[in-house]
Amino acid sequence: MSLGSGLRVRKDFTGYHPDEEQVYLLSPVTEHDGRFFKNKMHRRKACASASCFRLLLIVLSLSFLALISASFIHPSWSVQLPGCIDTPDRGYQCQPQLSHNWGQYSPFFSVPSEISLAAPPGCKITFAQVLSRHGARDPTLTKTRSYYSTVQKLQINAGHFWGKYAFLNEFKYTLDVDQLTELGEQQMVNSGVAFYNRYKALAKQGTPFIRASGERRVIESARNFSQGFHQALTADGTSDANYPYPILVIPEGQDSNNTLDHGLCTEFEEGSTYSSIGSKAQQTFLATFLPTVVNRLNRDISRANLTAIDTINLFDLCPFTTVASRLGVISHFCYLFSLDEWEHYNYYQSLGKYYGYGPGNPLGPTQGVGYVNELIARLSGEPVKDHTTVNRTLDDSHATFPLGEALYVDVSHDNDMTSIFGALGLYHSTSPLSNTSTQSIEAAAGYSAAWTVPFAGRAYFEKMDCAGEKEEPVRIIVNDRVMPMQTCGADRLGRCRLAKFIQSLSFAAEGGKWDLCFAK
Repeated sequence: MSLGSGLRVRKDFTGYHPDEEQVYLLSPVTEHDGRFFKNKMHRRKACASASCFRLLLIVLSLSFLALISASFIHPSWSVQLPGCIDTPDRGYQCQPQLSHNWGQYSPFFSVPSEISLAAPPGCKITFAQVLSRHGARDPTLTKTRSYYSTVQKLQINAGHFWGKYAFLNEFKYTLDVDQLTELGEQQMVNSGVAFYNRYKALAKQGTPFIRASGERRVIESARNFSQGFHQALTADGTSDANYPYPILVIPEGQDSNNTLDHGLCTEFEEGSTYSSIGSKAQQTFLATFLPTVVNRLNRDISRANLTAIDTINLFDLCPFTTVASRLGVISHFCYLFSLDEWEHYNYYQSLGKYYGYGPGNPLGPTQGVGYVNELIARLSGEPVKDHTTVNRTLDDSHATFPLGEALYVDVSHDNDMTSIFGALGLYHSTSPLSNTSTQSIEAAAGYSAAWTVPFAGRAYFEKMDCAGEKEEPVRIIVNDRVMPMQTCGADRLGRCRLAKFIQSLSFAAEGGKWDLCFAK
C-alpha cells in the first residue's frame, strides 16, 4: 500500500461489512427495530412440525446468547440507531456521550445554550455573518502514515483478535488524505440549509457574499454550503438566478496575507517560545491518564506492544473512520475505550487548541486579529483598519470586500477559528486550563474543542434592529450556543450594543501583539 500515491478508497472503511445496513447490527440495541424477531416469527408460522419448532427454539436461543455476548463485546452505552446521521438543525447526534467527546474531530452538533436562540421579541436581524470550519475530512498525510503504521504493527504483532478487537482481523486501512468525506460534504450542505432557514428574511435582499481560504477542502466546503443555501431557497418557492454563487478564494501560504489562514507571524509559527506551548501542555496531560490505557490495551491484546503514540492513533481512528462512513456509522475503534477515557481524550484535544492557538498562547489570539478587524468593518460599514494579516489588495476593493451586505459567509480552519475566538474575547471567563487534571466543560466555562471547532463548526455574528432601542445590538452564536459576552457587558439575552461591542475589541483594533511576531 503506497500512502504517497493518492489514496481514494474510503467507503466500507472497516473492510468487515459489505454494506452499511450490516454495520448497524453490531450494536446490541439495533435488534429492537423488530426485523430480527419478525423474520423468525415468520418462519415459525411456516413451520408446523415439532422438529421444525424445536429447531426454531435452538435458533432463537443461540441468537439470544449472541445478543448477550454482544453486550460484552460493546459497552452497555453503545447505541447505534439506523438513520442516525447529520441533520441541518441539530447536526450529528449519534451516541452523543461518545461522539461529542472527540475534540476538533467531532462532527458539528448543536451545543446547549442557556440563552434562547430565537430573535428577542420586537427585534429583527439585519445582518448575519457565519464563520465556518470546513466539513469532516480524512487525516493529514503525516497522520495517515502514522495511523497506517499503527494498524499494520498491531495486526502483524497480534496475529489474531477476539472480542471487541475482532474487527481488526479483517480491517483494511483505506482512509484518504486531507480531503472532504461524503459526510463532510453533507455537513456543509446542511449548514447552508440551516443558515438559510435562520436568515431567510435577509436572503430576500440578496445572496450571501462568500469567501474561502485556499485549501481544496475549504473551497469545496464553501461550494457545498452554497448548494445547501440554494436548495433551501428554491424549496421555499424563490427563484435563484444567481446560483452558482461566486466564491472569493484567498490563497494560503507563508507569503500570503489571509485572515482565514494563519502563517505570517514567524515567532508564532517557528519560534521556540510560542510554537510548542500547545503540544507541551498536551504531553504533560497525557502522563496523567494515558499509561493506564496503554497498559490495558497491551494486556488485552497479546504481543501488541503498543506505545503512547499508537494509543492516541487508535483514539483518533475512531472519529476518522466514523466520518469516512457515508452515514456516519460509529466505528468499531470507538468501542475500544470507555466513556471516561473519551472525556480525557476530548480534554487532551482541547488543551491543544487552547494553548496552541487560543487564549493560553500569548500570540494565539493575535493570529485572529485581522479577521476581527474585518468583522468590525462589516458591522460598522467603515473601511478595514488593520496592519496584521488583512490582504489590502482585496479589502480595499468593493468588489472583493463589499460593505453593506446583509449576509456574509467565510470558510476557514479550526486553528484559525480558535485564534479568532480568542481575539474576540469569547472565552474570557475561562480560567487557564489545567494540564494535570481533566476539567469538565462546565468548569471550563464552556470551553471544549468539540464545542468550539468541530468539523463544520460555525459561529454566527448577528446585528439587530429592536423596537424602542436607539442602538443596534450585536450577539454571537457558536454552534448554537449564544455566547455570554462579558467583555462588552452583554444583557440577559446575550446582546451588546454595537458601539460597546466594537469598543471591547480594542485588542484587535490595536493589532494585538503583532509586534512580537518578528524577532528583532
